[in-house]
Amino acid sequence: MNILMVSSEAVPFSKSGGLADVIGALSPALRKMGEEVRIFMPMYSFIERKGFRKSSDFSFPLLGEDVHVSTLSKKENGVEYVGLVHPYFTERKGIYGDTSFAPYPDNGRRFMLFAKAAAVYIKASGWKADIVHCHDWTAGLVPFFIREEGINAATVFTIHNLAYQGDFSRFDAVFSAAKFPDEFFAGKTSERRLNMLKAGLESSDKITTVSPTYAKEIQTAEYGCGLDWLLRERKDDLEGILNGMDVSEWNPHKDSYFSEHFSSRDMDGKRNLKARVQKEYGLAINPDIPLFSMISRIADQKGYAELLGGNHPVLEELLEKNDFQLIVIGTGDKHYEEKLLDLQTRHSNLSVNLVFSAKAAHEVEGASDFFLMPSRYEPCGLNQMYSLHYGTLPVAHRTGGLADTITDLTSDPAHGTGFLMDDLSSETIMNAVERAICFYGDKDGMKKAIRRAMTENLSWERSAGEYLALYNTLMKRK
Repeated sequence: MNILMVSSEAVPFSKSGGLADVIGALSPALRKMGEEVRIFMPMYSFIERKGFRKSSDFSFPLLGEDVHVSTLSKKENGVEYVGLVHPYFTERKGIYGDTSFAPYPDNGRRFMLFAKAAAVYIKASGWKADIVHCHDWTAGLVPFFIREEGINAATVFTIHNLAYQGDFSRFDAVFSAAKFPDEFFAGKTSERRLNMLKAGLESSDKITTVSPTYAKEIQTAEYGCGLDWLLRERKDDLEGILNGMDVSEWNPHKDSYFSEHFSSRDMDGKRNLKARVQKEYGLAINPDIPLFSMISRIADQKGYAELLGGNHPVLEELLEKNDFQLIVIGTGDKHYEEKLLDLQTRHSNLSVNLVFSAKAAHEVEGASDFFLMPSRYEPCGLNQMYSLHYGTLPVAHRTGGLADTITDLTSDPAHGTGFLMDDLSSETIMNAVERAICFYGDKDGMKKAIRRAMTENLSWERSAGEYLALYNTLMKRK
């Protein structure tokens, strides 16, 4: 079948977060299964045009005028990347803004145009799309425009993070001259705003999200971001499909960022890597002390409020009471960065590194015994997958994809691959970390748990198979 992915970012050409990784990995996995896949994306100014060819020219009415656009195409890993050429994208520095802190004020119009262009491209190119798979709010209007253009394709809308909804002034819709239905808007009469993610939920044939547990969570008031009622209404069309991980980039047997390679049957390299990382990150070289790591944004969502804030800053208590080491890598909230640096001056078993570095992420992930991930919510999460694959047992909050990929060793020692906390607080973090520290002393138990973790099937081939089954179901409905 012919599948068109519609996304505002896609590896290897553009990336601001995990969405790009999903597009860049799922698409070639589907291609390997024999499907024809194209990716429709904006052609940003920073994308190197070498190897792209002009593939189409077309116009359509929008935003009060006839809009002229063209597309450039290039094949990578058997997948055709189709870049939309228009000044809204080609003449901007960034994807959503010049920086991640300053979104462009006309993003509503930019991605309305992108969505319309995706639909018209199908007609203009003469390529028959069977499935149009739309990703996150930037593609939320695509299913509506597919229907408006009379295109006979089934539509799938994937929520990567429900918190980001593409909420814009209703005047953007008025100026577009598109006749959007009332259900695309949110808010009271005088404050009604166009909600692009809501539009995708309302108009797509099928809704997916990035883990089975997150699919259940977003139907609750706690995680539903104001749209839980709609997701409950459409629960029969909502499915959670766990993301995969890129096992070509994240492979401890041949990781390009370190030379101390290892596998589930030969762990000597991991032990050597741990010793080197302990030394390079200013920690005592000691194979008998458990090494923990945290690699993430330094923000409330990642559990830093519980670790560093309130009346019970649990991280300091853990560092004082327990014999373990912790390496922190990441950047984010300056308040938390300063607290971490202050703790480092008083605790020799803490190494704080305010950097964003692929090399650091790979080598520290590989060297660690445990990975601390007390996220408040995590739609899917990838770091716990990397950790499992590298024999680094995750210590995490039982939420979203973390709940779907980690089996708790305390409750199920025969099948466990990490340690889970059922709710998130300073007390539950302390309990989970101390359970892991205690378990580290059980050398046979650690060896078996690591072997189980490293042999989990977390590949994109598994995920792609589930998407393919979903597509086939939709094709039968057509």
